Amino acid sequence: MRGKPNFQGAMFSYISLEERVPARHPLRKLRAVVDALLATMHQEFEAVYARTGRPSVPPEMLQALLLQILFSIRSERLLVEAIDYNLLYRWFVGLNIDDKVWDHSTFSANRERLFNEGLARAFFDRVRHMAEWARLISDEHFSVDGTLIDAWASHKSFKRRDDDSSTPPGRNPTVDFTGQSRSNATHTSTTDADARLFKKAEGDKSRLCHMAHILMDNRHGLVVDVEITHASGTAEREAALKMLQRQAHTRRRRTVGADKGYDCHAFVQGCRKLGITPHVAARSKYSAIDARTTRHAGYHKSLRVRKRIEEAFGWIKTVGGLAKTKLIGHAKLAGQALLCFAAYNLIRMGCIGGWWDAHHA
Repeated sequence: MRGKPNFQGAMFSYISLEERVPARHPLRKLRAVVDALLATMHQEFEAVYARTGRPSVPPEMLQALLLQILFSIRSERLLVEAIDYNLLYRWFVGLNIDDKVWDHSTFSANRERLFNEGLARAFFDRVRHMAEWARLISDEHFSVDGTLIDAWASHKSFKRRDDDSSTPPGRNPTVDFTGQSRSNATHTSTTDADARLFKKAEGDKSRLCHMAHILMDNRHGLVVDVEITHASGTAEREAALKMLQRQAHTRRRRTVGADKGYDCHAFVQGCRKLGITPHVAARSKYSAIDARTTRHAGYHKSLRVRKRIEEAFGWIKTVGGLAKTKLIGHAKLAGQALLCFAAYNLIRMGCIGGWWDAHHA
């Protein structure tokens, strides 16, 4: 017998959100882990809130930002809208069915306070410490690499520093760059002053972008450090040495794998001063790596494992939404990148531990 739709709404609901979420849903374990990590950040959160005034959006909004990363929600307006009608999202951020969701404008305003490099790095460091406690991270073998992140700025905003002329009328004015010589030395973006015109390879197009660098542990491919810099030809090597220096807390013999872009005397000598053996892919000519390094089996193993670092970059760009940042400036981008890589580490740790299975999501 054919059934008929019943559009009459029930007055009461006798099923709680806890019962709505399946017992094997991977977000259950993730929420428990995130709640435990946020509980250790009480002092950091207290420092950014006033002691008087009306209650604002709670610091647990970081859970909502994690949802935005995990489910590739492109804007905060859509995120707040999804939390309003999605029971799973309500449960994850700790809202009951009848609780009012934050307004998107209030959410965005409070993101300026919470979504910064300091708090994001504190959360990232706690995720890393948890991985160290679980012995998923070693302090011996690393890989390093950098990637470009497109800035939220157009080529039309890239103007001469001494240009006082007004922008042509219209929302999207026609601009002709033919015959003009444009460089970072003479031009700057009026939208994002931290963006730089750069291309990473010959034949590639130049674009306004930032550069993100990560240091990866070779044992399980977890990210142990993140750095955001201006895009330049030496930024990768300089940021790599800076991150390696932050890891210089052990006397064990350590190695770092990298591609040919790091094959220069400045980087190789810098690694050796830190007591780190540079396992850098050697150039065919004028290489700074010699047989003292390349003859060992560990060198070739590092060159194979270092390719895993591209998985982290691919994840934050396709899932985490960092192919093109929607934020302006290095400070905000650093907070976004640190939170993205913290989410990547949590998912990676869940896959290793067996509690994260996307098929049950």
